[in-house]
Amino acid sequence: MKQTLNIGMAGAGLSCAVIARLLAEAGHRVQLFDRRSHVAGNCHTERDGETGVMVHTYGPHIFHTDDDEVWDFVNRYQRFMPYVNRVKATTGGRVYSLPINLHTINQFFGRTFNPAEARAFIEAQADTSITAPQSFEEQALRFIGRPLYEAFFRGYTRKQWEVDPARLPAAILKRLPVRFNYDDNYFAHKHQGMPEHGYTAMVERILDHPGIAVTLNAELSPSAVGDYDHVFWSGPMDGFFGYDQGRLRYRTLDFQKFSGQGDLQGCAVMNYTDEAVPYTRITEHKHFSPWEQHAGSVCYREFSRACGPDDIPYYPVHLTEGDDLVRAYQARAQAQPNVTFVGRLGTYRYMDMDVTIREALNAARAFLARRQA
Repeated sequence: MKQTLNIGMAGAGLSCAVIARLLAEAGHRVQLFDRRSHVAGNCHTERDGETGVMVHTYGPHIFHTDDDEVWDFVNRYQRFMPYVNRVKATTGGRVYSLPINLHTINQFFGRTFNPAEARAFIEAQADTSITAPQSFEEQALRFIGRPLYEAFFRGYTRKQWEVDPARLPAAILKRLPVRFNYDDNYFAHKHQGMPEHGYTAMVERILDHPGIAVTLNAELSPSAVGDYDHVFWSGPMDGFFGYDQGRLRYRTLDFQKFSGQGDLQGCAVMNYTDEAVPYTRITEHKHFSPWEQHAGSVCYREFSRACGPDDIPYYPVHLTEGDDLVRAYQARAQAQPNVTFVGRLGTYRYMDMDVTIREALNAARAFLARRQA
């Protein structure tokens, strides 16, 4: 006879919601705890009371993936509508399109290059003395050259991370492409879209199973791990250990809301790359749901700063050196019996939503396979 397990979960965001669904469908009982008053974590969406616009409360989340199974999974719980993220950037008093593409290059340098000419021009700008880029700055100088780096990345990166780009790993910039055509789609994945009724409605449907119970405005204490057959922890990894070796570094975000009638900036995301501008970007949320019509509009200015003990952690800070504390906590986490650390906070890694869901599916299946074995 198959044993029904009691599973505890810290967090009701994407990671634990997906794992909970698979485990509940396998016949286990799952109890999720979340300190907030809603599910979906930082993906939480809700209607603005004044305008009716669907707002991404903790900043915009655009779904994009090449993973067919993940795409099919999310569409089981919410219909995803077509959405293409076309980001703009204001630098030096002018507006350009991101990621850097042929239009950006021609506009910035006042030229009319074709793709081959633009590629040769950018290669001439690059610092070819850098053969193995180790930092964000070296990666930029090697592949796009100083003028584009300083216009679009240096100031923005210093505001976002409050760290010199020479101390950030090159992998951060590797996620941002340079295109030698006029394609201004920020992402290149074959599946891109937005949930028709928001991410929170999607996560609520994922959690809608008789084997799943959710307790909001409450936390699962590490001391309660022994009350369950197994625990999945998507909270801060260092928080599980009471921060006894010190706190891991995160960046948090502050939002400054403003609203009005009509179209306030003409696009969903406008980056402000000049370091003298205190915010990193302005997002206009009606544009994230282009199938809806709203007379009013809601915008948010985003300000990045170091995360304090009472702040919401958004981005783990990895440097080119000095990650010994991260490795120490990771080793302790891996050694914990009957606890699996998952998600961005639980593993101290930046992950897009599709990767979060993929890893959650894999974690749930691995757990079930171990129990069956």
